[in-house]
Amino acid sequence: MALFDRTPFLRPIAHRGLHDAKAGRTENSRPAFEAAIAHGFGIECDLRPGRGGLPVVFHDKTLERVTNSKGLIAQLTAESLRDVLYPDGSSVMTFEDLLRLVSGRVPLLVEIKSEWDPPDAAFLSEIARLSQAYTGPIALMSFDPAVLTAMRALAPAIPRGIVSGLYESEDGDAWWSDKIDKDRAYRLAHLLESSPVDPAFIAYHIKALPTPVMRFVREVLGLPVFTWTVRDAGDLARARQWADAPIFEGIDPA
Repeated sequence: MALFDRTPFLRPIAHRGLHDAKAGRTENSRPAFEAAIAHGFGIECDLRPGRGGLPVVFHDKTLERVTNSKGLIAQLTAESLRDVLYPDGSSVMTFEDLLRLVSGRVPLLVEIKSEWDPPDAAFLSEIARLSQAYTGPIALMSFDPAVLTAMRALAPAIPRGIVSGLYESEDGDAWWSDKIDKDRAYRLAHLLESSPVDPAFIAYHIKALPTPVMRFVREVLGLPVFTWTVRDAGDLARARQWADAPIFEGIDPA
C-alpha cells in the first residue's frame, strides 16, 4: 500500500472545484479551483485523455455541456485546448496546468475517468510522471480497478483509492448498465476487485453510506473514507458520521 498522509485531506473537498455557475465559476475550471484554494478547501477534479494521452482536466467525454465548443476531448491537443472556453472566458486546463496553479496549497484528489475499456497506457504514464514530480499532497482515484492497478505499477508511491457506491442512481437506474452486468456491479460495490489495487483510501457514494463493507474499511482496516457528492445538510450529517471528509458542491460545508 502506498503511504498516505491523510492529514491534509481531512477537510471539505470541493467537487470539481468550488464551482457556481451563477457566480461564473464552471466545474473543473481555473476560477473554480482558485475559489477552492482561497477558501482552503481541498480540490477534487477529473482527468480524461486528450490526443496522444494528454491528461485534460474535464469530466465529460464531449465538450458541449460546459464550453463554447463541440467534439471529443480525445481529439484535443494542448494547443487546441486554448480555444475551448468556459462561459467565464477561461480555457480548459491540462493536468500540468492544474498542478502549476495549485502548487501544493491545498490537497488534490484526482479522479481518472474510465469508460471501462482497456487503460490508455500513454494517458496513465503521463499522469504518473506528473504526479510523481509534484511536491504537494495528491492522491489518485478511479471507479475502474484496472486503471488503479496500472497506476500501482507506474507510480507506486502515489496514494490511490477506489471510487464506488451501489452502482445505481437515486432513481434506481443502474450506472454503466451497458458496460457492467449485475454481478460485476455487485463485486465493484463491495470492493471485491480491490486486492490488485491495494487502495490507500475509498471514496464512496454518500447515499449508500453506511454499508457493512464500508464500516469494515473504516473501522477495522483503518482506511480513510471520502464521500461524494455532499449536496445538502442531510448529506453533510451523514458524511460526518460515516466518512472522514466530504466531497461537496452547492453548500457551505461549515
